[in-house]
Amino acid sequence: MDEKGFIPPRLAEIIADFRDASREEKLELLLEFSEQLPPLPPELADHRGMDQVHECMSPVFVIAQRDGERVVYHIDVPPEAPTIRGFAAILRTGLEGLTPAEVLAVSSECIQQMGLHQVLSPQRLNGIGALLAYMKRQALRLLEQPTVEAH
Repeated sequence: MDEKGFIPPRLAEIIADFRDASREEKLELLLEFSEQLPPLPPELADHRGMDQVHECMSPVFVIAQRDGERVVYHIDVPPEAPTIRGFAAILRTGLEGLTPAEVLAVSSECIQQMGLHQVLSPQRLNGIGALLAYMKRQALRLLEQPTVEAH
């Protein structure tokens, strides 16, 4: 993890796929990922306790939870917003299994490295960047919380 941040291996694979793709293929990849975002668990169906990413044009909700030392993200994006839904699925997949400290170290440049600026409007890129920022902020909260045993 150098000063530029780091890219976890799974996210690096996804970035490479996007970087090597044409404009049309980038959009197709985003659509494919949008179909892979799992539904919220029933206890989060009402978005209670989730942060809304207000910078997104669509309603986007995210929450980070601990699974031992690792972070698990639950993200809800309507199917009518396949671009941000696809990127949410990319981040969820790419950050899966990381510790909160590792999430904080992830380079925000990953968006640029994917070449999404070639196919998305500045407003959509802003929303995507905001989603990553929210995910990092939640990882920081987890890092600052003492580990609590469930009773």
